[in-house]
Amino acid sequence: MAFNVVLGCVMALIFILFNISSIARYYIKFTLFVILSLIFATAPLPLMLLKPFDPRNALIPAALLRLTSRMLGIRWIVRGLENVDNSRGVVVLLNHQTSLDLYVLAVLWPLMDRCTVVSKRSLQYCVPFGTAAWLWGTVYIDRGAQSAKKALNKQAEAVRDHKRKLLLFPEGTRHSGDKLLPFRKGAFHVASSANAPIQPVVVSKYHFLDSKRRRFGSGEVIITILPTIETDGLSKDDLPVLMDKAQRIMQEEFTKTSNETIPIRVKAD
Repeated sequence: MAFNVVLGCVMALIFILFNISSIARYYIKFTLFVILSLIFATAPLPLMLLKPFDPRNALIPAALLRLTSRMLGIRWIVRGLENVDNSRGVVVLLNHQTSLDLYVLAVLWPLMDRCTVVSKRSLQYCVPFGTAAWLWGTVYIDRGAQSAKKALNKQAEAVRDHKRKLLLFPEGTRHSGDKLLPFRKGAFHVASSANAPIQPVVVSKYHFLDSKRRRFGSGEVIITILPTIETDGLSKDDLPVLMDKAQRIMQEEFTKTSNETIPIRVKAD
């Protein structure tokens, strides 16, 4: 009885803080994101063990994660589905903003067959989430290490021979600015080695989120799947031009869609 009273008081306090304090709302929403992501991503672990490293293992967690994004007030709009070709392997480039990009992957998984994500090694040790991600095929690498190059070379074979879609964040780190960070070469080396096209995917800016001011509101995000950029016949000497082209295309789309999703009250100001 006493426990129920305490629990009720705690829940009432959280509810009040959520509604009167934007800073409290920021931490409450992020706490919900972390807890629900952990639960929903790892709940199907027993099923994943039946067929480990199969990209389809991510479909159930992805469906559950999409539900949590609605709870947090985030609406996703996907454009460019006509550019998805599940009959071939591609290297998918994604701009990287925050940990909420996990939701972007959850939206893309059912749309792109045989998806594999490349992530930093430290995530693997975030048990049990890292274990679940490993079981749905996430490739962990130590950035800059020789082992990373070997892992990416192996993925180039998977893209070429097994029609995998390898998802990478070419910026290499998160940021919340208006300009994409300089791209790293890894993704482009993989595409060139696999003789596979590059598919840019651009996620508009998270205007509802301001980590510096501790603001986490509601809003919509546009995910744009752009046409593929062919790499057939390109050599390593052509990579700088390819990188510049991909970054220019993605920056233009990022600026365009980010302007579309600016809240009306901000535009009015």
